[in-house]
Amino acid sequence: MRFVWFSLLLIAGQQAVAQQFPPAFPGQLRPAGDPVVVDRGRQIYDVYCRACHGADLRGGDMGGPNLLRSPLVLNDRAGESIGPVVRNGRTPEGGGRPMPPLPMPDTDLNAVAEYIHSVIRTAAPQGAPPPKKVELNLLTGNAKRGQRYFQAQCTACHSPAGDLAGIGARLTDIGQLQDSWVSGRRLGSVAATRPPRRAQVKVGLTNGEAVSGTLERLDDFSVSLRTADGDYRSYARRGSTATAASVEVDDPMAGHRRLWTTLTNDDMHDVTAYLATLKP
Repeated sequence: MRFVWFSLLLIAGQQAVAQQFPPAFPGQLRPAGDPVVVDRGRQIYDVYCRACHGADLRGGDMGGPNLLRSPLVLNDRAGESIGPVVRNGRTPEGGGRPMPPLPMPDTDLNAVAEYIHSVIRTAAPQGAPPPKKVELNLLTGNAKRGQRYFQAQCTACHSPAGDLAGIGARLTDIGQLQDSWVSGRRLGSVAATRPPRRAQVKVGLTNGEAVSGTLERLDDFSVSLRTADGDYRSYARRGSTATAASVEVDDPMAGHRRLWTTLTNDDMHDVTAYLATLKP
C-alpha cells in the first residue's frame, strides 16, 4: 500500500513539473498539419531549400545547416521564427555560408513551415536505425521544354557549349545536378578546380575614397568586406558615424536569386532533364 501511495505521489509530482516546465521544443509535439498544405510546402522546399538543407532536412551539398536540430526551427510554432529568416536571409554568427533572402508570400512561407514541422514531428528519435533509402526518379521533366526555358532565362550567363559543356556526364547524380543549377553553386570536379564565386562590393566613402573587396555582410546599417590583401573592413551606412556614402554590389548569384522567386516545380524538372542531356 505504501508503494502504491508513493507511486501516486511521484506521478503527481512529475505532472506538476511538466506543467511548470513545458517541453523545450513544442514543434516536436504539434498536431499533424493539413496534408494539402504540407504537400505544397514539400514542393516549395524542393525548389528553394533542398540544395542547401538537403532532401531530409539534415543539411545539403550547399552547406546549409541541419534543420532537424535547429533551435530556431524546433521552437517555431507557426512560422513566426522561420518566416523572417527565409524572407530576410541570415549570416551565421560563427561563420559559414550566408543564407540569401527569399521574398516568399505568406501562403508559401506557411506551407514550408508546415512541411518542416511535419518532418520533425515524424522524425525517428536519435539512435533509431536509419530509414530505408528511397530512390527518387528526378528525371521526370521534358528536356525540350527545359531547353526553351534555358535559352530564355539562362544564356545571358551560361552556355551549353561553354561552362556547362558535358555537365550531364560530370554530375551523373541527378539530385546533385538539379541542386547545382538551381542554387548556382559548382559541384563535383568543377568545384575542386574553380573557387566559389563571391559577391564583390565597392564602397564609396564620405571622404571621397573608395574601397573594394569581397562582400562579407550587407544590411541597412553597415557593409563589411575583405580586401584583396585579406584585411577585414566594416563601414556604417546610417547615423552620425556613417562613413559609407555609396555601395555598389556585383553579385554573380543575383540572377539565381531572382530566378528562385519565379521558378516552378515543372520548370526545375524540365531544365534538369535538359542539362542531363549535355554530354560529350
